[in-house]
Amino acid sequence: MRPQSTVPSIGTVGPRAAGHEPGVWRALRGWLGGLGQLDARLYQIAFLALLLGAGVLARDFSLEARQVALTFVAGIATQLVWVRALGLHRVGVLSAVITCFGLAVLLRADSLWVHPLAAAACLSAKFLLRVNGKHLFNPTNLGVVIAVLLLPGAWISPGQWGADLLLACWVVALGGIVANRARSFDMSAAFLACYVGALAARVAWLGQDWSVLAHQLQSGALLVFAFFMISDPMTIPNRARARVAYAACVAGLAYVWQYVFYVPNGPLWALFLCAPLVPLLDRIWPAARPTWRQDRKPVPPPADVAR
Repeated sequence: MRPQSTVPSIGTVGPRAAGHEPGVWRALRGWLGGLGQLDARLYQIAFLALLLGAGVLARDFSLEARQVALTFVAGIATQLVWVRALGLHRVGVLSAVITCFGLAVLLRADSLWVHPLAAAACLSAKFLLRVNGKHLFNPTNLGVVIAVLLLPGAWISPGQWGADLLLACWVVALGGIVANRARSFDMSAAFLACYVGALAARVAWLGQDWSVLAHQLQSGALLVFAFFMISDPMTIPNRARARVAYAACVAGLAYVWQYVFYVPNGPLWALFLCAPLVPLLDRIWPAARPTWRQDRKPVPPPADVAR
């Protein structure tokens, strides 16, 4: 009898194929795979919580703990009331938590009632102002605009992080991860390319030192806007080319608003004013809607716009 060969066949080479994968490696692969299936909003919540905590502790934000607490109470309660009133299923509070964090990061007020009132108003608008299954305005953006326009003693704090380059790099890195997982990184990239390009052209045209551009980009609010607000899959066009066109429109209006009319917080106002363009772009270029989760299939376009 011929001795049995000890050389494994081609299809069974390696510990994984032979069923002898180390337990640590198998656990690590399972953990990483699990992260890949998580809702990207969880990453966004973790980052915004870190950003807000760092700002309060290290940057001395002019924000009271009571304002933050009332914002979350009002925002989450409003979300739950509308979900129950409309009989919605499988709708949680993650988006409401993100909105509350966004308001706490960007909005400042002299009183305790501005933040919770803005949270209740913008989260109610999310359920009332809808077109083709998507809310018309980004809730955080709408809440900030409502507070500044209608509520006394409210203002936007865009530069509260100072010039901390390390923190800005973290915003870019983590923001890119969140936006990419939401399959809308093209929105962030297109907006920054157009907006930063316009700022660079202005610096060159005026013959200014390039440190001026560096100073203009040292804004935590700008980076939060680019990676966590304009890239929200529920308020952006469905088709990739439409998203790029929309990002260019927002960037162009933001530049004109801030550097032609000299009104601060150009990106925030530009996003609010350009929001009604999204249904039009979806009509012109219909496509499946992006989603927050990688494992969830994109939502098909409504029947009246499908081709």
